Amino acid sequence: MNTDSAEPDLAAQRTAVADPGAEVAARDRLRVMGDWLASAARVSAQIIVVVLLLWVVGQILGKVWTGVLPVALALLFATVLWPGVAFLRRRGMPDSIAAATMTVTGILVMVGVVAGIVPSVVGQANALGHKAADGITKAKQWLQGPPFNVGDDQITNLLDTLQNKVKASAGAIAQGAVSGVSTATSTLMMVFTVLILVFFFLKDGPKFLPWLRRTTGDRAGSHLADLLARIWTTLSGFIRTQAIVSFIDAVFIGAALFILGVPLAGVLTVLTFIAGFVPIVGAVVAGALAVLVALVGKGWVAAAIMLGVILIVQQIEGNVLQPWLQAKVMQLHAAIVLLAVMLGGSMFGISGAFLAVPTAAAVAVILRYANEQLARKAGETPVEEASVETTPVGVGSS
Repeated sequence: MNTDSAEPDLAAQRTAVADPGAEVAARDRLRVMGDWLASAARVSAQIIVVVLLLWVVGQILGKVWTGVLPVALALLFATVLWPGVAFLRRRGMPDSIAAATMTVTGILVMVGVVAGIVPSVVGQANALGHKAADGITKAKQWLQGPPFNVGDDQITNLLDTLQNKVKASAGAIAQGAVSGVSTATSTLMMVFTVLILVFFFLKDGPKFLPWLRRTTGDRAGSHLADLLARIWTTLSGFIRTQAIVSFIDAVFIGAALFILGVPLAGVLTVLTFIAGFVPIVGAVVAGALAVLVALVGKGWVAAAIMLGVILIVQQIEGNVLQPWLQAKVMQLHAAIVLLAVMLGGSMFGISGAFLAVPTAAAVAVILRYANEQLARKAGETPVEEASVETTPVGVGSS
C-alpha cells in the first residue's frame, strides 16, 4: 500500500472534519457571485429602459418643440418680471393690472433696445462696408508680399471662383430669402404667443401650486410643490446672476469699444450683454465679433487691444464672478455647462443653447431632490436644499 498517496486524502479528511463549513462557504461564495450578477443584470435592464424612455421623450420634444419653446421662454421672462409683479401686488394692485403693467414694461424695454440698435447699424453700415473693402485690399497686398508672394492671377482666380459659386447659388439664395420672410412671420407669432403666456403666468401663476395639490393629492402634491419651488428659485437665481455678470461684461467691453472709437460700439455693447445669457459660448462669439469689427474699423492695434480687454474681462468673469455669484444657485460644474450648451445648440439651435443651462440646472435640482428622498428612505440624514428665498410664481396665494 502506497502511504504517500494516502497522506493527502487523510489531510483533506482532517481539514473537512476540522472545518465542516469550508464546503458550505465555497457554495455561499458562488451564490453571492450569482446574486451580484443577477443584480447587475436587473440594474442594467432598468438603465436601458430609462435611457429608452429619455430617447422617446427627446423625440417627442423635438416634434413639439415649436409649442414647447414659447412656454419655456415665457417662464424665463416671467422669472425676470415676477419681482416687479410681487412688489405691485404688495402695494394693493390687482393681479391682472400688476401683470399687465410689468408685461408692458418688458415690451417697452425690448422695443427701446431694438430702437437703439437699428439706427446705429443703419447709420454706420455704409462706413463699415468701406472699411471692410479697405481691409480686403490690405489683405490682398499682404498676401502678395513675402512670405506668401501670391500672384494677381491666383487672387483673381480665387475671386472668380467665389463669384461663380454665388451665381450658381442664386436660386438657393432667392429661396432662402422667401423662407426668411416666412421665418420672420413665424418669429413674430411666437413673440406674440410668448408675451401672452408671460401675462397669464404673472397673473395666474400663484394659483398653480394650490391647484396642483388639490389635483394630485397631499402626498404627491407636497413633493411636486417643493420640487417646483426649488426649480423656480434656481431659474430666478440663474437669470438674476447671469444678468449681473452680463451687465459687468457689457460695461467694461463697451467702455473699451467707445474709448477705441470702434464702429457700432453701442450695438456691440448690447450684443455682449445679450450673448452673456448663453454661458461660455455667447461670450466667445460676442468677443470675436467685437475684435473683428475693431480690426475692420480701426486696424490691427485696436483689434489687439480689444482682444486683450476681452480676454481679461472673460477671465475675471469665469474665475471670479460666476463662481462667486452662481455657487449657491446653479451648483453646476463648468464642464457640465459647456456640454449642455453644445448639446442644446446642436439639437435646437440658438434657442436650445439659450435654454440649455436653465434646463440642466432644473435637471440637477430634480436629481438632488430625488437623492434627498432616497437618503430619507434609506434612513440617512439628507443634505437639505437651500430654502426658497423668493416667492415664486405658483407658490403664493392668489
